[in-house]
Amino acid sequence: MSVGIVMLVHTALGRAEQVARHWSAAGCPVVIHVDKVVERKTYESFVTALSDLEHVSFSTRYRCEWGTWGIVQATQAASEQMLAQYAQVRHVYLASGSCLPLRPIEELLDYLRERPQTDFIESATTSEVPWTVGGLDEERFTLRFPVSWKRNRHLFDFLVNTQRSLGLQRKMPNGIVPHMGSQWWCLTRRTLSAILQDPERPTYDRFFRHVWIPDESFFQTLARHYSSNIESRSLTLSKFDFQGKPHIFYDDHLQLLRRSDCFVARKIWPYADRLYEAFLTDAAGAMKKTEPNPGKIDRIFSKAVERRTRGRSGLYMQSRFPNEDWENGVTAAPYSMFQGFAELFENFEPWLASATGARVHGHLFAKDKVHYADGQTAINGALSDSAVLRDYNGKGFLTNLIWNTRGERQCFQFGPADNQDICWRVAKDPNAQVSVITGAWAVPLFRSNRDFADIRAIAANLQKLESEHMDILRSPYTKARVRIWTMAEFIEAPMEPLQGILDEIGRTKLSRLSEAPKMVDLAGFGQFLQNLKNQGMHPYLMGDFPVERGVAATPKAQRKPYLVQ
Repeated sequence: MSVGIVMLVHTALGRAEQVARHWSAAGCPVVIHVDKVVERKTYESFVTALSDLEHVSFSTRYRCEWGTWGIVQATQAASEQMLAQYAQVRHVYLASGSCLPLRPIEELLDYLRERPQTDFIESATTSEVPWTVGGLDEERFTLRFPVSWKRNRHLFDFLVNTQRSLGLQRKMPNGIVPHMGSQWWCLTRRTLSAILQDPERPTYDRFFRHVWIPDESFFQTLARHYSSNIESRSLTLSKFDFQGKPHIFYDDHLQLLRRSDCFVARKIWPYADRLYEAFLTDAAGAMKKTEPNPGKIDRIFSKAVERRTRGRSGLYMQSRFPNEDWENGVTAAPYSMFQGFAELFENFEPWLASATGARVHGHLFAKDKVHYADGQTAINGALSDSAVLRDYNGKGFLTNLIWNTRGERQCFQFGPADNQDICWRVAKDPNAQVSVITGAWAVPLFRSNRDFADIRAIAANLQKLESEHMDILRSPYTKARVRIWTMAEFIEAPMEPLQGILDEIGRTKLSRLSEAPKMVDLAGFGQFLQNLKNQGMHPYLMGDFPVERGVAATPKAQRKPYLVQ
């Protein structure tokens, strides 16, 4: 009878009964506290079910609400009863009704028998605790928390903000240093008695009654005051997610729990029949004797948290979808966006597809429809060419397209006449390769037969939209690989930028580009730009494009392909 078990129970009383019998069968006295919210009839049935066990008793009941003083009161009452009734107990192990012993109880008894003066309680100062969730570290001790956070969240926040604005702060009684840690501990009789029988206990109780989540700080703080040998760790395996909520173990966690080598684990799902059958067994079916090492499975939990919070690159899920910039990579694979190339070069799309082997689309975000490669009306993932469906969530359309076609490089055309909703999404995507020839949108207008007054109005609007897009691409928040040329700059020597673009795509079929795609006839284009200026519009995005260039004979690029010198 060297170890006594204090159990805090509030639900799944059938499983709690099963575990209490397991503790008792190994010779451990058990004192059970049942939450006062449990109906009296249910409580009495539970007491009756365990009445045949000599060393199982029940303590005074308190209401145990998360984050409140009632949990500490319940623990104090059950611990006092344990120390008073069982003089032979050297260690008191605090557990819950959802805790499950993973190893034979005799191994735990032997382990503690070899360490008679050691207190196992996680205890760290607030500055050293990385796991607090909710923004309250030191303030949980310096402010007062008279109401429940779960039942009165608005009042709770109001009281916190009021105390902050008034500069109200409490001091720790008797100069003790606040510590925090797991609620689940195993203390020696000497340390636990010193805490519960301290003449200053009423002072400490009054103080911690208004501390937030006192069950994670009352014993953790006072143990430092009285213990001569603390191992700052819990013998109970309990894992928490990024929101501070405990992980629940199910039947498919059986091998994971075996690998931990821990004595006890929580929280166990009450319907995990396989776990209860596997661990509430005799020594022959138990795990090997070894030091508890929950760190062996920490890597698995870290991966689970990362997958839950960040997911896979370019794949969105419910928990992250509404939150901007929570994605683990905007898209799933590299892709290329070209602006101005299809307007400046004839048959640019088939040329690029032939040169790179990539799938080269037209304007995916055109106002009339989605212009897929080869005139397809639908693509991988059942993405149709409907502009209405695409524009319902343009950003989602792009990420779905890249996800569903991963393994094949996607290239598409873009321009100021297209839907602009995706501009920021592409700019902030490290997978995006963006190549822009500014002002090339004017070439189709130059070659059209529209009335010049209409051309001027359209040109002014397109220039405004492209200018805004360039501001986005030049933003310090841009993560895409961006290359921008003015039209005048690009047509002076197109071979080098084209070679660089193909090299960056990385799937070029040619070792070195020998000729550029055929450029459209620009004879008279300079005069066209001058006419726009004469009409009061200043077409500045094309760069330094003098009138003589348009009036002169057809550029060399039109007479024969550009050759590598």
